[in-house]
Amino acid sequence: MGSKMKTILLILIGNRKESAVNVQKVLTGWGCNIKTRLGIHDGVLEDCSDKGLLILELVGKKEDNREIARKVSLIKGVNSQLVELKIDDEKES
Repeated sequence: MGSKMKTILLILIGNRKESAVNVQKVLTGWGCNIKTRLGIHDGVLEDCSDKGLLILELVGKKEDNREIARKVSLIKGVNSQLVELKIDDEKES
């Protein structure tokens, strides 16, 4: 019986124009741990939102992923949540 684990880091960025630069600096330092990255914000062009959401699929050691989440959450106007999802494979009869 095996299991499949996915580690997702959700990052909510307020005051995106100022905070995003510092978030990017942290993420660049941990680039090898980031398998997938999706950035979402409301608005476009002249109506661009100042808030944003990053969804990261992380790989690597659990302690490294926790450290990424911790470092990002220290940035003013940023909140992060590390989520681990697991599915146990069922043995076929």
